[in-house]
Amino acid sequence: MQFAEVAVQNVRGFSPAGRFALKSGYLVLKPPSAEMSPLAGLSLALLFADGRGGDAAFVAPGAKSGKAALTLVGVDGVTYRVLRELGGSGTLHRMNASTQQPELVSSDASEISQFLRGQVGLPPRTTFEQVYCLQMGQLPSKRPRKAAAAGAGKLDPKASGKFPSLASASTVQPAEDIPAAEAKLRALEQELVAATEVDGLQFKADGVASQIFDAEQKLTGTQGLKVAIKEAEAAWRAAPTPESLGLPQDIVNRVNRHPKAIARRDDALARLNADRELEEESRPASVPPLTQSAGFWAGLGAGVLFLGLAVGLGISVDRAFRYLALLDIPAFGVAAFIALRYVDDLQKATQHGSKEGRFESREKKILEEYEAEAAPLRMAQKALEVEALDAIAPALERKELLAARVTELQEQLHAIEADPDYIAAATQMKSLKAEQESLNAELTQKGSYVRDIREVEREIGRVKESIVLAKAPPAPAAPGPDGAAAPAEPLEDPSPALLSQAADVFTTDVVSVQGMLKERCVQYLTALTDRRYQGIEWDREGRAFALTAGRRVPVGELPAKDLDLYYLALRMTVVEKASARVKRPFLLEDVFSGMEEVKLPLIARMLKHLGTLTQVLHVTSHPGFAQMSDGPVNV
Repeated sequence: MQFAEVAVQNVRGFSPAGRFALKSGYLVLKPPSAEMSPLAGLSLALLFADGRGGDAAFVAPGAKSGKAALTLVGVDGVTYRVLRELGGSGTLHRMNASTQQPELVSSDASEISQFLRGQVGLPPRTTFEQVYCLQMGQLPSKRPRKAAAAGAGKLDPKASGKFPSLASASTVQPAEDIPAAEAKLRALEQELVAATEVDGLQFKADGVASQIFDAEQKLTGTQGLKVAIKEAEAAWRAAPTPESLGLPQDIVNRVNRHPKAIARRDDALARLNADRELEEESRPASVPPLTQSAGFWAGLGAGVLFLGLAVGLGISVDRAFRYLALLDIPAFGVAAFIALRYVDDLQKATQHGSKEGRFESREKKILEEYEAEAAPLRMAQKALEVEALDAIAPALERKELLAARVTELQEQLHAIEADPDYIAAATQMKSLKAEQESLNAELTQKGSYVRDIREVEREIGRVKESIVLAKAPPAPAAPGPDGAAAPAEPLEDPSPALLSQAADVFTTDVVSVQGMLKERCVQYLTALTDRRYQGIEWDREGRAFALTAGRRVPVGELPAKDLDLYYLALRMTVVEKASARVKRPFLLEDVFSGMEEVKLPLIARMLKHLGTLTQVLHVTSHPGFAQMSDGPVNV
């Protein structure tokens, strides 16, 4: 999972309006003013919204409303966008890979949260906040000590109600240099005057930016419609027509006539087969050769016999026998009659053969006529890549439907562009841009990068209180059990809670997690503390002990700065090991202010190394981190 873009409008700690693209690696986000951009808190509010409107706290001072959007790429490779009206409703969209258009997934806060965890790869809120977000208030030195934490839960016996007394969020120390503190107070009061003036200008600039944003929303609302028109026109131009495919103009009518053509073919073949069967029934038997006719040979033999007897007996015996030759006439007549019958039968057989040839010619003509009618249809099937003839007409009619769709979309676009609100937005855009440039120029002259008024007022209050405490007599320390002054209470050990969260990430138990993290955590710690500590040990409950100079010291008893370095080493170790399984962005707000400057380059190199494993987003205005990063982003 990786953040791809952050878009804001009237969000505290960010520019009045803007979109900030985020790439992979180690990125430094530079806030526009001394106030830190609450990237981690805003991300938690967007990704884990409960629908109760608590995210309204991120609205910029003086602004009536604010908007924020976070675009991220899930573990499934799909791009998602969470958009929220701060203090109001929100939506989750998914980018369609084929159309490159956003699709609404849900507008229900609980459904969005479930979808982000199940599909996108977002961990539970507690895990994301305590493992993947590092804020100033999470450092052990910024948490109340054990005694203060324990006292916070006790009941005030003098209170009239039954609610526990609340511990102070921060403790003000007496000023070490009263003149310097008073000078600082005067500078803060001057800063308050300048901040008030700039805040008024900023309020006007935010109002203009809001108007520009609304106008742009109206003007850019037609972009999707214009893209749809281009796509519809491209589809219309690409739709097939009979002319583009080289088909007859009446191909659709041919498709409609095709069933009749099939019926005509079948009827003609049926009549032809009936005539053929009738001819087969009247077909004569096969005519035997004349040489196989016994009557023909008998008549021919008798005629020859009578002729021979008449000639022979007439010459040798008596001339009266010559009349026997007259008997050869009927004998030869019988043979001739049989020969004539053979010729007649042979003619009939020959006549039937010629009729059979006519039947074949008629059948060929019927099939050729049908093929001439069906050939364009087969060409259309091949050109349109359809299997059934019924699909030809819808495929060719699609161009008309697409033309109607283009006309409909164009009418919608013309209706929107003719709307008075759209015309007014287009007209006002130039004047709003000019007013915004004028306000920004005035802010630049007066110094727009000033702190928030409330922050200056809080600091004025703290400085005044520190001066009062410095001038007041010191309070006596509470005696210990032996009458001596009681030592300061140890800080809270952050290890058990963090190791428990790491066990959830790695789906294992705390003891197994300790074995996975120990060696790398020691490497980070020894580097950060200049080898003042040689090792780390954890007990079964996750409590940590630092090994130094042959001693085993609970980490809660370490100096505050060393405990913060140990906590930083453990957090980076957990993120590094977890990134080998699933990549999630690591968000840091400016937690290194107050640390030794000589250690900051080392920390920057460590964060850059983490950036090779997962996305690291570090909010800070320190120039050293920006130089070491893979790219600064001005937010």
